[in-house]
Amino acid sequence: MIYADNAATTRISDSVFEKMLPFLCDQYGNASSQYSLGAKAKRAIERARKQVAAAIGAELLEITFTSGGSEANSWVLRCVADTYRNEPMHIVTTAIEHHSVLNACHSLEQTGIEVTYLPVDKTGCISVDNVKAAIKPHTKLVSIMLANNEIGTIQPIADIGLLLKGENVLFHTDAVQSVGHIPVDVSDLRVDFLTASAHKFNGAKGTGILYKRSGLDLSPLVFGGEQERGLRAGTENVAGIVAAGYAIEESVGEIADTSKRLKAMVEDTVNGIKEKIPSVRVNGDSECRLPGTVNLCFYGVSGESLMHLLDLKGVCLSTSSACTSGKGEPSHVLLALGLTEQQAKSAIRISYGKYNCADEVGKVVTAVCDAYKKIVENR
Repeated sequence: MIYADNAATTRISDSVFEKMLPFLCDQYGNASSQYSLGAKAKRAIERARKQVAAAIGAELLEITFTSGGSEANSWVLRCVADTYRNEPMHIVTTAIEHHSVLNACHSLEQTGIEVTYLPVDKTGCISVDNVKAAIKPHTKLVSIMLANNEIGTIQPIADIGLLLKGENVLFHTDAVQSVGHIPVDVSDLRVDFLTASAHKFNGAKGTGILYKRSGLDLSPLVFGGEQERGLRAGTENVAGIVAAGYAIEESVGEIADTSKRLKAMVEDTVNGIKEKIPSVRVNGDSECRLPGTVNLCFYGVSGESLMHLLDLKGVCLSTSSACTSGKGEPSHVLLALGLTEQQAKSAIRISYGKYNCADEVGKVVTAVCDAYKKIVENR
């Protein structure tokens, strides 16, 4: 099997799994317990917090662990809404955000909060000028993802952050697809909130990360005990948090080498497919995108059909975000780029990761082209 859907999830790193395993077996103590077994778990959590903070240029107490990126995104949006519940409120976001942001915004609109969904250009990039023009006197939050999960386009977050420094507006970026894959520094980005998820950078599923700039208030997500400084009650997922710490440390340390290798693999994949299927279209920005991700349209065929045929050939890839797969609806991201519904439904996403190798590229190209040919011949 060739796994080429790393934007959906990643295999846990071998070395990270070894570091995590003791906290599932021997070191299984509750981090809130006062005896030594609990104290070891507590120290492991704080070590992971230190590793995460160092990886993104944050302070130790600016990091809070959650169950995942979606939870962290919802927490930010709902917390800001709650803070300004007695005032007129406006949120600025984009049309291509992950559904954990979009659906939270749709929910907040039902409570009377105004939301502006900014368009993107044909490469999936947001205009800084459009962000500036969207700001209103009652704008309280701007939420724009660092890199898109379907097309990989990287947004000018640092430029937007600089723009917002002159405004009394909070700034959040969903960096779930970015952390561990491209350099991420919260100071350089000038963000107030940043969210990430460990299973996207070879950690374990079930652990998310929320960065909150020092000095900002954050209302509790879950009430109960004093875990996570009283912000998120409940017994901590110690093993998952430990894995997140070591995974982010490992992935950030390997970014330069891994990025170079994955970019070359994507380029060879696109060139190989285009050689046999010249009509194939690359969606998103061909240059300013995540190193291992590429989204392709195969006009006249169904991306879902391609995906299922490739699955039979032992190649795993997707048609869109894993969170929306199976709905049969065209990607909201591709529609925002200006594609028709039929064009959007012809797309597949290939996303290589840490455990893919250059030898797999030829097999992926052959499998994709053979599947495409079979569909065309049987129409």
